[in-house]
Amino acid sequence: MKISEIAEKTSLTEVTIRYYEKAGLIPPIPRKSGIRNYSNQDLGWIEFIKCMREAGLPVKSLLEYTNLFREKFDTKAERREILTEQLTELKNQSEIINNTINHLENKIQAYDDGLIN
Repeated sequence: MKISEIAEKTSLTEVTIRYYEKAGLIPPIPRKSGIRNYSNQDLGWIEFIKCMREAGLPVKSLLEYTNLFREKFDTKAERREILTEQLTELKNQSEIINNTINHLENKIQAYDDGLIN
């Protein structure tokens, strides 16, 4: 697949995809006649990186995860720890967001009930 196809499938810009490659977040993409030629495995990796970035995982942590993934010896425990830490952080953020949503819903209901002028 060409970069334009990957961009369309992932809703990322070509610039972002190139940045991910340059930063080392995705493996170097083989080229055919100078044009990047992405595989389905590359697409899956890019979708994973996109998901993690949307969840707030810093580039530094993703780079650490990616580098561990590429190592020849077993790094499952270290990679799992990175993901576990991020999951914990997301759950904490989710709790804060849910509390805020509840507060806003109660406030809006108070307006609807005429309790607030």
